[in-house]
Amino acid sequence: MMKSEATPYTKQNIYFQLVFWSALFLFGTARSYDDYNGGIFKQLIIYNFCHWIFQILGANFIYYTLIRQFFDRKKYLRFSIYLIISLYSISVINRIFIVYIAEPFFTNESKDSLISIFTDLKYLLFHYTFPIISGAFIFISIMFIIRYKDEKENNIRLEKEKAELELKSLKSQLNPHFLFNTLNNIYSLSLSNSDKTSTSISQLSDILDYILYKGQKKWVSVSDELTVVDHYIALESLRYSDQRLKVIRDIDRNSSNPIPPLLYLTLVENAFKHGAGKNSGQTEIKIKFKTNEKFSVFKIENTYSNPLEYNDQGIGLQNIKKQLEYHYQEYFTCTITGENNIFSVEIITPSQYD
Repeated sequence: MMKSEATPYTKQNIYFQLVFWSALFLFGTARSYDDYNGGIFKQLIIYNFCHWIFQILGANFIYYTLIRQFFDRKKYLRFSIYLIISLYSISVINRIFIVYIAEPFFTNESKDSLISIFTDLKYLLFHYTFPIISGAFIFISIMFIIRYKDEKENNIRLEKEKAELELKSLKSQLNPHFLFNTLNNIYSLSLSNSDKTSTSISQLSDILDYILYKGQKKWVSVSDELTVVDHYIALESLRYSDQRLKVIRDIDRNSSNPIPPLLYLTLVENAFKHGAGKNSGQTEIKIKFKTNEKFSVFKIENTYSNPLEYNDQGIGLQNIKKQLEYHYQEYFTCTITGENNIFSVEIITPSQYD
């Protein structure tokens, strides 16, 4: 039979309770040391120990049973009733324990009757209930702080996992669309027995390798991303003549900064889709890229003929914004404009951020 190990939360709770209750007992004992000495002090330790045991039992019962089962579920009336009953019951049991079990070991005083123990509410309240409440209040307050901290960390972890799943979903949305367009291009080349078919297949193979492997990483170098962008432009350019498409590239790469994979490729794909793909006349696409030790700047512009085609909330751009927010939080700039039939997107990201 396999032995199950305690969960990290259980271990943390055990360690906390050991430290907390030990400190509470030592503090109460040290506080009374100057007021009592000799045999009286020894009796006081025994009384404190007996109260201490029921403080632990009472605090844990109130927190793990009453608060978790009733207060957290907003059953406030039942919580209040059960709390009063529990405090009374624990106080009575505590007094019975001291009178009939503990005191016979160090005193010969007559024992209080059970009727007196059950009915002397004032004595129970001040000598038994209040000590239980005081210890439970401190314990429960700290437990609420710990629980709040754990819940906050758990929410952050869940949000991060959610963002990662959304990002993977976004990538899976991009890949089929890109593959569909590219395969159509190669198919057109094969029908005309073009010599460029084999080169195009090789470029597509490199792009697929990038998407399947490097595309699933959190960061890639700008060199790898720009290489894939070049392959994509080469494949898309096969569909258009020089009169239909003009691509201008201005690359100034002074530092191999990391970026999220498929970031620039998505923008280039958008430029072809909404530019050359929907223009009957000539489309001009300009790509400017610059890196240094502090930041990376990628800017892409494409002409468009129909003003109704301009949309800064398209699926591709929404995906880009979500990727940027996930990887850089607020430490990036994304500028989208559409003026004079020129659609422009500029992204500025820090050179190092994780």
